[in-house]
Amino acid sequence: MCSLYVDVGYLLSSAAVRVAGTSLRSGVHVEYAPLIEALVRQAEKMSGLSVMRVHWYDSAKDGVPDPQQQRIGELSMVKLRLGRFGMDGQQKGVDLRIGLDLVRHARERAVDVFILVSGDDDLTEAVEEAQVHGVQVILLAVPNAEDRPHGISRHLIRAADGLETLPPETVDKTVLKVETPPPPTPPPVAPPVGQAQRKATPRDLAGLGQPGAIRPSSVLVYSAATGRQPQIMPGYEDPVELAEQIDSVVSNVLTAFRKSATAEALAELKAGKPSVPRDIDKALLTDLSERRGEYDLNEQVRHMLRAQFWAAYDEAQ
Repeated sequence: MCSLYVDVGYLLSSAAVRVAGTSLRSGVHVEYAPLIEALVRQAEKMSGLSVMRVHWYDSAKDGVPDPQQQRIGELSMVKLRLGRFGMDGQQKGVDLRIGLDLVRHARERAVDVFILVSGDDDLTEAVEEAQVHGVQVILLAVPNAEDRPHGISRHLIRAADGLETLPPETVDKTVLKVETPPPPTPPPVAPPVGQAQRKATPRDLAGLGQPGAIRPSSVLVYSAATGRQPQIMPGYEDPVELAEQIDSVVSNVLTAFRKSATAEALAELKAGKPSVPRDIDKALLTDLSERRGEYDLNEQVRHMLRAQFWAAYDEAQ
C-alpha cells in the first residue's frame, strides 16, 4: 500500500502560477474531486501499489474547516488535516503536521511508499527520518508553464527517493483561471490645464525617474500595510530591476484578484486599507520571492512591495 501526503498550499499556489501567472489561490477555480482522483491515479502509477489514504493538509481560520474543506474531508479516502493562519496571514502548523505524520506512519510501517506533494525545504529532515524506518518517500511536483517541476527545494530533492511531475493535463483540466470580467470603471478625469498626469514607472519606484538623477545607495520606503514611518532600504546592485519585478508582481496579483473577487471582497479590500489581506499579501511575497530567487525577503523590500500594491490599486480606481 501507499499513502499520499498533500501540502495544499504548495499544490494550489503552484497550479495557480501555471494557469494564472500568480500564486493567488482565489485567482483559480479548482475541481477538487477530479483533482484528488487524478492524484490517486498518479500515486498508484508511480508506486505500483494501491493508495490507502490521502492526507490533505491545509490552513483554516482558528483551525476550523470552511464549507469547501468540509466537503473535501467527506470525500472517499481523504483525511483532512488542518493548520491555522497566524497573525501575519501565513499558515501555521501545516509543515509540522506533515512532518509528524510522515515520521509516525513510517515508524508504524502503515504503508511501504509515501507520495509527498510538496516542495518545502522544512520537510527534508522529516523525509530522512521516515526513510530510516524503511519506507520510500517520492516527491510529486506540480508542473510550471514549461512543464518542469515547480518550487521544489533542492535539499528536499536530494533527500527523497525520487521526483516525478504531475501530468500537465491534470492541472489544466482541474484548475481553471477565473475570468470574471472586471466591474465597469468610470471614465478618466482629465488633469487640470497645464498639468500632465504620468503613470509611475519602475524607474520612479527605484528613485531614478528624474533626468540626471544619481542611482542612490538607499531608497526611502513607506509601508502602506503597516503605517510605519519611512525606512531606509539597503541599496541593490540594480534597484531598477527590483522595482520592475515588484511592479510586475503587483500587476499580476491585482489583475487576478480583480477578475476573481466578488463585490463584497472588493468592498472589504477598500474598507481594510491600508492593511493588505492575508491571501493577497501571501501571493505578493511568494511571487516576488520566486521572481528574485530569494526566499527570505527583508522587511524593507516587503514594505516597498505592499506600498506599490496600494499605489497600483489607487491608480486603477
